[in-house]
Amino acid sequence: MTTTMRAYVLTRYGGPAAAELREVPVPTPGPNELRIRVHAAGLNPVDYKTRAGQLRVIRSYPLPIVLGNELAGIVEACGPGVTRFAPGDRVFARVDKDLMGAFAEYACVAESLVAKMPQQLDFAAAAAVPLAGLTALQGLRDELHASPGRRLFIPGGAGGVGTFALQLAKQFGAEVATTASPRGEALVRRLGADVVVDYTKQAFETVLADYDGAFDLVGGDTLTRSFAVVKRGGLVLSIAGVPEPQTALKDLGGRYGLAALFWVASAGLRVRGAFRKVRYRYLFMHPSGADLADLARRIDEGTLEVVIDRVVPFAQIGEAFAHLESGRAKGKVVVRMVD
Repeated sequence: MTTTMRAYVLTRYGGPAAAELREVPVPTPGPNELRIRVHAAGLNPVDYKTRAGQLRVIRSYPLPIVLGNELAGIVEACGPGVTRFAPGDRVFARVDKDLMGAFAEYACVAESLVAKMPQQLDFAAAAAVPLAGLTALQGLRDELHASPGRRLFIPGGAGGVGTFALQLAKQFGAEVATTASPRGEALVRRLGADVVVDYTKQAFETVLADYDGAFDLVGGDTLTRSFAVVKRGGLVLSIAGVPEPQTALKDLGGRYGLAALFWVASAGLRVRGAFRKVRYRYLFMHPSGADLADLARRIDEGTLEVVIDRVVPFAQIGEAFAHLESGRAKGKVVVRMVD
């Protein structure tokens, strides 16, 4: 086996030029780890935010480091203690947040974070699932408690997380409203949206009211206006806004110093929520092989569609990021390492 591999490496914090394709050593699996021959990897906003250094207060990486947070491929080797997988298994994973490493020809991932790929998907489609799918599942199930009779507002339903969130919310029995441009309306209606507001023509807060919760996937002005849509006692959950104290205590392992920093940073949003008697919560999803297996089951049963915007060769990963950062992607952007 070769001893080196191609990888997309972050060499410093900054713009697109801060990361580059280069040769690095192939990793060796440790105890309870799998070495996966990566066939495809999904791109996500967290990747370019990490590259830009926007998340350094939460997690500062030793540089250089291989970027990438989700992948699909074939198990190539197993470290000591692995019991659920064997070489040749087709798998997918949201990799360890502290290690990253998905944008490479090989990656080592803890067994607990890995699941068998859905049988109905190829590698590119499977690589599009882990981060966005887990974010949608955990946000709806654990925070917004999506269930029959619940009314949820999910702005940005045509995006990477949104396409999963709309479908899962409907599977949980909730009534769902979303926003879309005319170009995205047909997609979000196909995925189950009950109400679609054309954000190019209407302010959603003038159309929607008394929802049990909002799942903000956009941030900025969309987040602040979402408070007006949610009824008293409801929840505005965001993955694109400002972290608040519970983020540090619940999602990041009880980091009290960080909780104090987030208390200050999120003051404006929390005051807005208190004024309307609405809670505000920022979510960092957690990698989970068990939750990935749940998503794989739904996909194989035909109840969860994976929406792909485009798949590009690994050599063109820079162009793929430029497209993702433009905000025009409908669904997920994926890079393919193996044809």
